[in-house]
Amino acid sequence: MDRLFARLVEKIGLPTCRQIVPNTVIEQYKGKLPHQLLEHWSQYGWSGFGKGIFWLVNPAEYECVVDTWLNGTEHSKRDKYHLIARSAFGDMYFWGENTGASLKITSILSSYVTRTSIYTGVDLDKGFPAFLLSISFDSNNYGDMFDPAYEKLGALTADEMYGFTPAIMLGGSGSFNHLEKVKSVEHLSFLAQLSDLRPYLSTGDFPLGH
Repeated sequence: MDRLFARLVEKIGLPTCRQIVPNTVIEQYKGKLPHQLLEHWSQYGWSGFGKGIFWLVNPAEYECVVDTWLNGTEHSKRDKYHLIARSAFGDMYFWGENTGASLKITSILSSYVTRTSIYTGVDLDKGFPAFLLSISFDSNNYGDMFDPAYEKLGALTADEMYGFTPAIMLGGSGSFNHLEKVKSVEHLSFLAQLSDLRPYLSTGDFPLGH
């Protein structure tokens, strides 16, 4: 494992639920996703980290999720986005083919953050290390509920997440007792239909990872 991903393991935890990535899929995303991410796919596959609090995922499996969240929004006009990672609680990390790691959606609150990277054009891939190094256990640990959820509900598989039922955007409680294990694609698509996306906060123009 190269130093970049070794640092991710240091910060979050060991990989889990590894899935081998076919070469045809890697070829499909060349020129669309960062080369370091594709090299990691080739060597180590898609997997979760830190008992499943953070996942590198197959973007093709989440195309319907991306469409449901972004179609008809300003984001769909800004770039062509691929979902490359998600958290155990449905934070979604998008890579734009022209803007890099410029969009994150917190699905349970239907809110988003946009960022402008200093890395553009031929240097676009240089923004990926900054993005990956910005990932932390705490930033993906909604309400510090991951460890209690892991103990009570069990480990997540590659197609699962922890979700609140009923959903917060339907007036449900965001308390621990309302967490369940749910299928990630289906639940994320469902959440997209509950409320319009709104900005969470303005981060301004700054390098990713800061």
